[in-house]
Amino acid sequence: MADVPSMRELLGDNPPQNWGKWGDDDEVGSLNYLDAAQVLRGVASVKDGQVFTLQCPMGHPHGDPVFPGREGIKREMVWDHDVFESGQGPSFPGGIRASDDKAEIFLQGSSQYDALGHAWYDDTLWNGRHADTTNGGGMSWASVLPIANRGVVGRGVLIDMARHRGKDWLDKGETFTHHDLQEAAQKQGVTIEDRDILLVRTGFLKYFYATPADEFYEGFVEPGLTYSRELVEWFQDKEIPNLVTDTIANEVTADPESGVLLPLHASLLRNLGVSLAEIIWLDDLADACAADGRWDFLYTAAPLKIHEATGSPVNPVVIR
Repeated sequence: MADVPSMRELLGDNPPQNWGKWGDDDEVGSLNYLDAAQVLRGVASVKDGQVFTLQCPMGHPHGDPVFPGREGIKREMVWDHDVFESGQGPSFPGGIRASDDKAEIFLQGSSQYDALGHAWYDDTLWNGRHADTTNGGGMSWASVLPIANRGVVGRGVLIDMARHRGKDWLDKGETFTHHDLQEAAQKQGVTIEDRDILLVRTGFLKYFYATPADEFYEGFVEPGLTYSRELVEWFQDKEIPNLVTDTIANEVTADPESGVLLPLHASLLRNLGVSLAEIIWLDDLADACAADGRWDFLYTAAPLKIHEATGSPVNPVVIR
């Protein structure tokens, strides 16, 4: 840790920022780019009505892919047949019975959206608010609720880095840049246009379900984009509203050169207001895109409307 620079030292005193661009009270950041024209641009990419849902199942027998320190869903039945047969269930007029259950979950313990206030440094969140807004039992600023109220709809473009590199999944700690994304896009025959919702497949969720948990989490460093100021400026210049990946942390977990943890959460989420969606299942969608050579589509997502929450489970729906 002594040799690892601070986030400010890595990013500099004047990093690319979008603070104030949509007013001092804005809590959805770069999602503001997704106006009606962008929604219609996404609709125009629908060709045959194929529908794909992108959430990983919660409570999978193999386990749930979660960041170290979090746990998968804990679900239990409240009403079942045995409860009613034993006389412990409620009695309803007419004799109808029903199953019921409840769950304890990390709100970021499944396919999910981060709140813009989820990650910070120097005691400051998105749009310059102090991090003490996370105190008191919830996030009073830049929680996931404004994103959930707004929804996410636009033209999505999938870049399949694993397929581009001829792999089922990228290796632990394997990195790529925006130049690599553009190279892969060119090979796929698609263009990453301004204000596109950017989906990136590494195959790492496929790796999760194919390997024991001990192996998956050993030396936990996921593949992904790696920090550079040029990459952050590219996101800002292209007005990317949303980065969607099939990894738990949306970026290579630790910057390979500096050792800093999650600098793109600081650069993109905190500074630019780019929404981050993580643990998104992209394999079936990627197979369909590869089969007919169409890599753009209508992307839609609606996180749950949870008051003052740091994030929310989501089941994005893609129509192509």
